[in-house]
Amino acid sequence: MRFGLCCLFKQEKVSFRTTTAKALLVMNRREQLLKLSGICHDNARNLLHAVHTCHELGIGAFRIMSPLFPRMTHPEVGYGVTELPDRDAIRQLLGATSIFARQHDLRLSFHPDQFVVLSSPHPPVVASSIRELVYQAQLAEEVGADVINIHAGGVYGDKLVALERFSQVFAELPEAIRTRLTLENDDQSYTVRDLLPICGRLCIPLVYDVHHHRCNPDGLSIEEATQLAAETWQMTGREQHCHLSSPRAGWAAGDPKPHADYIDLADLPACWLGRTMIVDIEAKAKELAVVKLMTELKRGDGTELDNLMEFRGTEY
Repeated sequence: MRFGLCCLFKQEKVSFRTTTAKALLVMNRREQLLKLSGICHDNARNLLHAVHTCHELGIGAFRIMSPLFPRMTHPEVGYGVTELPDRDAIRQLLGATSIFARQHDLRLSFHPDQFVVLSSPHPPVVASSIRELVYQAQLAEEVGADVINIHAGGVYGDKLVALERFSQVFAELPEAIRTRLTLENDDQSYTVRDLLPICGRLCIPLVYDVHHHRCNPDGLSIEEATQLAAETWQMTGREQHCHLSSPRAGWAAGDPKPHADYIDLADLPACWLGRTMIVDIEAKAKELAVVKLMTELKRGDGTELDNLMEFRGTEY
């Protein structure tokens, strides 16, 4: 089992730039592309720095922020890498990231924002979602990322109908998207049990988020859900990918959905120990949380880990 960092750093000197459509719209096209080119070049360089930093910290995976190249799919100020003055240097940096990640077996992934909804009954929403996925698939090819993880979306009054719309859209997606796309159970609408049939039918790996499962249970135990999700990854011959987080206010007080700064060791499922898998750590303290969890696991003499229960002694 190895752990992954999600998008940003808390303490390490790694940061990414952005801009807004409003700021770009006051410029002419040449000025826009110059500004965007500088931002994309800086972000590509900092992505390479990010994967180096992850490797130095012993972190085995990195989730790349969706707006690495900001506003690329915007209807008014959108652009392609080939339009940017620094395009050659940008692509060289992305290629260097791919080489480094491959040499050091560091898993790279993307997790598009919630507005990417392939099950929507509204064609403009689906079209916008596909544009975003095309952009992320292009970046994924450049850097060697093998996962673009999304949620199933809204229920729209009928889960089965919504998932059928998803299936129809999925069938028409470019191969670069279809071969990377994964589905994640969420904390409100779609459970592991809901998604397993479509994942099996379409050969889509299921990213198992144990926090979401605890918030939105479906009758499966954590061990059962972990194994069933693992089988969807085995269909494609790839390493299982899961998510772990702890509730900010604890499980007994208030809303358990918001994420805490760090991971409570008791929230790490005992059945995950010893498995070959990637576990993205979704915690507000970012790399500090990942390193703290890894340190706690290494420091244990085995007794504490052997006594870990799946969910503070409770199975769903």
